[in-house]
Amino acid sequence: MAKFIHFTGIVEDRHDPHKAGRVRVRCLGFHSDNKIALPTADLPWAQPLLPTTASGISGLGTTPTFMVNGTWVFGFFRDGETMQQPVILGTLPGRPSEYSSRWYDKAFYDGSNIYPKYIGESDMNRLATNEIAWTETIIPIPYMKNPHLSLLIRDATKISSVATADFNSRTNADNSVMAASDGDTFSQPPSGYAAIYPYNKVLETESGHIQEFDDTPKLERIHTRHRTGTSLEWLADGDQVNLVKKDNHQYITRNDYHYIEGSSDITIDGRHKVYINKSASLDNHYDIQVGANANLNIQVDSGDVNVVTRVGKVNVNAGGDYNLKVGGNYTLSVDGSHSETIAGARTETVTGDNTKTGKTINLN
Repeated sequence: MAKFIHFTGIVEDRHDPHKAGRVRVRCLGFHSDNKIALPTADLPWAQPLLPTTASGISGLGTTPTFMVNGTWVFGFFRDGETMQQPVILGTLPGRPSEYSSRWYDKAFYDGSNIYPKYIGESDMNRLATNEIAWTETIIPIPYMKNPHLSLLIRDATKISSVATADFNSRTNADNSVMAASDGDTFSQPPSGYAAIYPYNKVLETESGHIQEFDDTPKLERIHTRHRTGTSLEWLADGDQVNLVKKDNHQYITRNDYHYIEGSSDITIDGRHKVYINKSASLDNHYDIQVGANANLNIQVDSGDVNVVTRVGKVNVNAGGDYNLKVGGNYTLSVDGSHSETIAGARTETVTGDNTKTGKTINLN
């Protein structure tokens, strides 16, 4: 059995040509700190030891590609004193005191001059620690409000005071009053972030994709965010905030059901189209039902209301009075016959000329 020899080192190359998650590690006490004497390209590839949540075969589980240049790691040489087959058991977060830019050409630093991004603070994700780095406390910027750029962007671009439909009151033809349905506004809720260490479990990738599973007592949240700002967040009270920074696509190959126990507001800056029964099947109707004690209100602020049937009838059944009030001219064009059946009286008042033209006019 090979002698167990452990090491501590730093990742200098993660571009494994086999794409197996291996990294080149310069090990303290085993490898020279002179990059000329021992270039990064001559370091052995270190194999990461995966947890039982990753099968290590056929792509199942989490990929071991989270380590970056500059990551401190701990492991052992599985070939013992030969020391050519390093295995990484885990990474070692710390509290960096200097940037790699001072020593990027030296060994045991990130040669890409990217990491560490912060100094004077823990390597734990800022969303997990919710603390302010000492290097930034002297700068009067919103870092003093929260510790992470994604929160700053979310607060700065929050959508507020979105107007809803506002239906104006009118007087009907019979002098009754059409009740108004006044609109109000709605806003994107603020982030529920108020994490307390060590309850917030954070996953962040190098481009800025984020996942949070926050178990802070009474402030529990789940948050998933794309680097562009598109995000989905569940707040402590059960609210869901879905923010899409560009186009939203949803394709469903079967049925779609929505049940809303409360109210619903939709405000659209662009156009809105609804196409029903695209396949021209039988009985795929478009039904709208308004329950008792509520109105159906349609208001066009500036424009026309057009109703057209290419084939078929237009049927209107009024259970009560039918009132029509026209602010301009009223024109009726009928290609066929015109029939009226009135069970009660009819009153016609014309303040101007009243002209009737027909082949035969019968007055009984």
